[in-house]
Amino acid sequence: MPENKAANSLLEQRNRWVPRGVSTAHPIFVAHARGVTLRDTEGKEYLDFTSGLGVMNVGHGHPCVIEAIQAQLQRYVHTCFQVAMYEPYVELAARLSALIGGARPHKAILLNSGAEAVENAVKIARAHTRRPAVVAFTGGFHGRTLMALTLTASGHDYRQNFGPFAPDVYHVPFPYEYRGWTAERSLEELAILFASRLEPDRVAAIIVEPQLGEGGFVPAPLRFLQELRRIASDHGMVLILDEIQSGFGRTAKMFAFEHFAVQPDLVVVAKSLAAGLPLSGVVGDAAFMDAPLPGGLGGTYAGNPLACAAALAVLDIIEKENLLTRAETIGRQLRDGLQKLHANFPQIGDVRGLGAMLAVEFVKDRQNKMPDPQLTQRLLEGARHRGLLLLKCGSNKNTIRFLPPLVSTPADVSRALSILEDVLKAGS
Repeated sequence: MPENKAANSLLEQRNRWVPRGVSTAHPIFVAHARGVTLRDTEGKEYLDFTSGLGVMNVGHGHPCVIEAIQAQLQRYVHTCFQVAMYEPYVELAARLSALIGGARPHKAILLNSGAEAVENAVKIARAHTRRPAVVAFTGGFHGRTLMALTLTASGHDYRQNFGPFAPDVYHVPFPYEYRGWTAERSLEELAILFASRLEPDRVAAIIVEPQLGEGGFVPAPLRFLQELRRIASDHGMVLILDEIQSGFGRTAKMFAFEHFAVQPDLVVVAKSLAAGLPLSGVVGDAAFMDAPLPGGLGGTYAGNPLACAAALAVLDIIEKENLLTRAETIGRQLRDGLQKLHANFPQIGDVRGLGAMLAVEFVKDRQNKMPDPQLTQRLLEGARHRGLLLLKCGSNKNTIRFLPPLVSTPADVSRALSILEDVLKAGS
């Protein structure tokens, strides 16, 4: 509970006017944000290692993004691309297609949210294959709309009593080696599914995160993703990679699939694409993208000009400021620090992740690996009191994820590690 009367008043208004289903990780109201730092309405500053839930890879309020938005604002705000087209949409589609497809013919549709992009990716896959079924994985998070929520299997909070869900969606365990699920076990379960309940020639798509997001920041094993690519190709399925949280430099590659030497058919992007403005997309092989007939894809606000301008600036920043290299450096420093804490604190069961998308899983006992969500929550609160914002994830809510903006300095990372060590020593 905030101590400031004004903040308490805001919290009272929030509780009065905002439904309880909208949960908030930290009981603060933001007054200002720049770079890696947030300041709340009470004047307290925080090191933001949440990046607005993985959105602010280029940092808060980057001047190039602000300038691009302001320039576009002076020209026009909205026309609806299905009514009258505009250049930023086409330019961004071209750049995303080149980044994901390379020399292969690719196309992109721009949308508003990650869930909307997932929904459209499934539509495209079904139009291309003329098949109904979709295979997803436990631990995956793909959004909150009907199809996206049906695909989501990362925790009860998201699904609650919102069913019935969309038909013809099947889940297979995601490889989670710390919890005993190897790539081989997961692939065996997929083979059992195809042998017993779902004929492969009924499957339109396999959708998977190259590294689980809400499911606990678990990277896919190399063999697993490569085998999914083979299976999809052999059976005429569409391989969809959900890069909503892992894209745009977060894993020290532009997209996480680059770590695995696989080429997806469709890629779903959002979050850090437009530095906080609502924008998402589906990018993929041109033959797949052209499967829906005219009128089958679109949206009134989809690919808003302001968001497109911001996204073009983000792509420029990633290139000009060498954010992929910086993500690698941040990730190395952060991983080294977390591994040292792992050696000294038995509460830490596992340290994992790709690039600057890292996590720590907390347990009551390393031998039996019993999750400790209570400790995890205390650590989050203790870190916030000391000026560091973090988020938890995982089906058991016992994992803390680290999403530092890719403009973070070594001093920022050192401070975050020091705060985490302090709260671990204090036990809260």
